[in-house]
Amino acid sequence: MVSKRQIIQDPFLSIIMPAYNEIGTIEEIVSRVKQSPFRKELIIVDDCSTDGTSEFLKTLAARADPEIRVVHHKVNQGKGAALRTGFSSISPTSNITIIQDADLEYDPEDYCGLIEPITRGDADVVYGSRFSGAHQATMFWHMIANKMLTLLTNVLYNTILTDMETGYKAFNSNVVRKLLPNLKANRFDFEPEITAKVLKNHYRVFEVPIRYAFRPYEEGKKIGMKDAFAAVFALLRYRITD
Repeated sequence: MVSKRQIIQDPFLSIIMPAYNEIGTIEEIVSRVKQSPFRKELIIVDDCSTDGTSEFLKTLAARADPEIRVVHHKVNQGKGAALRTGFSSISPTSNITIIQDADLEYDPEDYCGLIEPITRGDADVVYGSRFSGAHQATMFWHMIANKMLTLLTNVLYNTILTDMETGYKAFNSNVVRKLLPNLKANRFDFEPEITAKVLKNHYRVFEVPIRYAFRPYEEGKKIGMKDAFAAVFALLRYRITD
C-alpha cells in the first residue's frame, strides 16, 4: 500500500489508451494528448479494431515518435484486457499512470487537476468525477445507472465516491504495479474491479471535477445494460474475495 506522503516534483505520465474501432476520433485524441505539457509516454492498445483504427495506428507507430508506443491485440479481448496490457508496458521511470479513452468524452486538458492530489502527496489514486464538473446534460437513465453503481460501491466499501464508473482515473504508478498481477477483468467490469481492489487495499482516493462530453450510442459508445449487471456482480464478488 502506498500510504506515505510522496511529493512528485517532476511527474512522468504513462497514459494508457485502449482503442477499439475509434477511427472517427483516434487521430484527434492522440493530438490532444500530445499537446499536454507533461513529460509522458502514450501507450495505445489496439484491441483488434476492424474499422481502420489498426491501420492508422500502424502508420502512427511507423513515425517512431518517442512519446508513443502502440501494442496490437491479435483478437478482441475487451477494455479491461487492453488496460492490463497497457499497465504491463509502463516504463520503470513512470510515476503517474492515467487511463485515457480513445474517444473525445474526456479532455486531456484536465490532466493537471487530475494528477495534482498525487503530485502533492495527498492521494494514491484520483477519480475524475463527471458529475462534479461541467458536463453535457443528456442520457438520464445512463446517469441513474451510474449513480446506482456508485451507491452500491459506497455501501459495500464504506466510501463516498460520486462517480465510480468514470473512465478518467489516475494512479501513483506504484499502485498499478502492485495491483496488476491480481487484475482479471477483460471487459467494462474493469472499473468495479479496480475500484474494489483500490479500496480494499486502503489506498488514499481523491475525486476531482472533470469536463465530460457524452458520446451517444449512435456515435460508437459501447457500454450497455449487460455491463451494468456485470459491474454489480463484480462489486459483490470482490467485497467477499480477491
